[in-house]
Amino acid sequence: MKLGLIGLGKMGYPLALNMKDHGHEVIAYNRSQEKRDAIQKEGVQVVDSIETMVKRLDKPRTLWLMVPSGDAVDDLIDQLRPLLDEKDLIIDGGNSFYKDTIKRYEELKSFDIGYVDVGTSGGISGARYGACFMAGGEEFYISRIHKILEDTAVKDGYAHVGRAGSGHYVKMIHNGIEYGMMQAIGEGFEILEHSNLDIDQTKVAKVWAHGSIIEGLLMNMVLQALEKSSDLRDIQGIVDASGEGEWTVREALDLKVFAPVISTALGMRFKSKDDLKYSEKMIAAMRNEFGGHALHKKDDGHD
Repeated sequence: MKLGLIGLGKMGYPLALNMKDHGHEVIAYNRSQEKRDAIQKEGVQVVDSIETMVKRLDKPRTLWLMVPSGDAVDDLIDQLRPLLDEKDLIIDGGNSFYKDTIKRYEELKSFDIGYVDVGTSGGISGARYGACFMAGGEEFYISRIHKILEDTAVKDGYAHVGRAGSGHYVKMIHNGIEYGMMQAIGEGFEILEHSNLDIDQTKVAKVWAHGSIIEGLLMNMVLQALEKSSDLRDIQGIVDASGEGEWTVREALDLKVFAPVISTALGMRFKSKDDLKYSEKMIAAMRNEFGGHALHKKDDGHD
């Protein structure tokens, strides 16, 4: 099929190449000319404006957004809506909050413009060679893009999971689970690192990545990371939280569902950025007060 793809970031760029490799005609746009020039050299058509993209697409048009969640999506929709006609379709392949997705769907539906949310997983490699897609939206529009989703997904890695908003909802929960899994893996390797048995972490990762119950994409990524830096000395222990974990925890609270692992994993990401460590200081102070336990004070530079 022929479609426009807006956003050539970490996921959009390889996804455009994946689409091209499967015989789909992609017209790509990105704000920076550098990305446009780079992907054009790899055989993907590019345009220098969204208006030009819309004019070059056949009706009914299909446009796929791969941009950060939030205002960037709303700004693009505001820019696109006056340019589109009835039965044109916008796909949001980013990590938008599902309630925002539902609002956008309802607004565009009033103009008879389709809106499909496609939660996308699998990382950069997946986007390039076989992603995992969780699609939400009306069957009328899903059927239009079924082939390209099936083509660019890993085998059995695409499903129409429900009505509008459900694709991003399922992806949100997926990312919450991912938070918990990554936290558990990190803690396990930390225990190994602190042991006095001189364990080779890279060898552990390799064997766990082949045939163990915890093998999988995350363990493969652990192995890749350790092969690049066996002691991770060049990596700061600061972990960003992009939003989906927090959304998952809030959803669990709204539904009165107990989700301690995901909640703790989210808290650990916040804590990784805490230079003040005030709670730890307070605990140390209390232990000193009630039990006379030693305090480890910062060196003030005086003898």
